[in-house]
Amino acid sequence: MTNPDAVVIGAGPNGLVAANLLADAGWQVLVLEAQPTPGGAVRSDRGLDPAYVHDLFSAFYPLAAASPLIGDLRLERYGLRWSRAPAVVAHPLPDGRCAVLASDPEETAASLERFAPGDGAAWERLYGLWDRIREDLLACLFTPFPPVRAGVRLAARLGRAEALRVARMMLLPARRFGEEEFAGEGGRLLVAGNALHADLAPESALGGGFGWLMSMLGQTYGFPVPRGGAQALTDALVRRLTDRGGTVRCGREVGGIVVRSGRAVAVRTVDGTLVPARRAVLADLPAPLVYGRLLPRDALPSRLRADLERFQWDFSTVKVDWALSGPIPWRAEGPRTAGTVHLAGGMDELTLFAAHLAMHRVPRVPFLVLGQMTTADPGRSPAGTESAWAYTHVPQAIAGDAGDDALRGRWDEREREAFARRVEAQVERYAPGFTGLIRARRFLAPPDLEGLDAALVGGAVNQGTTSLHQQLLFRPLPGSGRPTTPVAGLYLASATAHPGGGVHGAPGANAARTALRAHRLGRLRRGR
Repeated sequence: MTNPDAVVIGAGPNGLVAANLLADAGWQVLVLEAQPTPGGAVRSDRGLDPAYVHDLFSAFYPLAAASPLIGDLRLERYGLRWSRAPAVVAHPLPDGRCAVLASDPEETAASLERFAPGDGAAWERLYGLWDRIREDLLACLFTPFPPVRAGVRLAARLGRAEALRVARMMLLPARRFGEEEFAGEGGRLLVAGNALHADLAPESALGGGFGWLMSMLGQTYGFPVPRGGAQALTDALVRRLTDRGGTVRCGREVGGIVVRSGRAVAVRTVDGTLVPARRAVLADLPAPLVYGRLLPRDALPSRLRADLERFQWDFSTVKVDWALSGPIPWRAEGPRTAGTVHLAGGMDELTLFAAHLAMHRVPRVPFLVLGQMTTADPGRSPAGTESAWAYTHVPQAIAGDAGDDALRGRWDEREREAFARRVEAQVERYAPGFTGLIRARRFLAPPDLEGLDAALVGGAVNQGTTSLHQQLLFRPLPGSGRPTTPVAGLYLASATAHPGGGVHGAPGANAARTALRAHRLGRLRRGR
């Protein structure tokens, strides 16, 4: 394809969703991907042990299951199959108690009721609110900001007084949300743990709303995984695109966007190849990379360049993969059937973890999100074994170590081994005998993650903080909130655009639809 209507930079999930929607509209679409394989942060391999499948980055996809954008693509026709663990999320405590987000709301309520009388009813009340506003709330999330139609429907459904209460609830920090809604620790930990899937500390505004949203998504859709590995989701998107005439070329890194008379007209690969784009260029890359590396400096307003200096990445991520010879020997019953397990000894331990990050220290006791992939998808490893991983956060810029290993973020062999032991000690705390099951281990430090996907700058998997000051019309920069850029014909299709991180396809879909609309309006003007 030498003269496509659109060039999409990056074959991550947002780029592939955008390309599919453009192809559905009859456009000729070319996707250029720097890596040898498509997928961005939705990829899997057998690199640790040939008998074990591990997802390199993301693994569980409640937002994909909930997204009407992904659903409308009907990827099941292209081989995608979902699998789910019997339980969604478990949060065990060192004393043996465990909060469980089960597949049945009544089971979840019963789990929380064991922490404190009345907390089961509190969960059912929160789930009832979600059930009532789910459709309109998700529509608000998955459309460009401001979501006028969905917002009007949501406000009408709730009424003014209740709408204000819900808005306040969504802005609460996770700690305050938990204190207002639950008497016991179980419900509080489910919300706060889910908030920390992003970079929202227990005391951060929006953490309560985000944690509640993730909990409700899990309650309704589970935390599903693509059967056979995350790559299956990418492969289905690629098959659908090629079926509609689109093309994906891997190993083709884009080094620049060509701008003429204020309009993006082509991209240039690092080997010097010029690829024209007749109608649009869509970038599934973080805004700082697009504006700071790919565009000529004089194509951008000085105010935007100044705002870029204030852009905040989310925390760096460290991930450890394990090939285990048997199931993890959890002390508590709850985690044994859960796909996702949160490991922290209580709310104060979560706050201390977040405080260390804020102080630019490597946390002494890491909060872990742990995935039991064979529990979620039995084909991930041989019968009787477990394909597992855990991730945690470290600062983007490390000033010191809150622990005893003098970690400085060099991520040499000594630091990798020391931090891996710290992670494994946290698992061992809840599952004595865990380390004896490890057949093989892979440690992915922030530079490794960025090396595997340039969009994960410094290991930032959400392409920018989830904090309130960089959401909505502040994402990625003040006055943004939409996929348009100062350059005509260039659209942001990455998670740096609203609504942000997660595999739901909304930034890609918003960019594609905006490009289609702009082309139609341009044709109408030329026809007058």
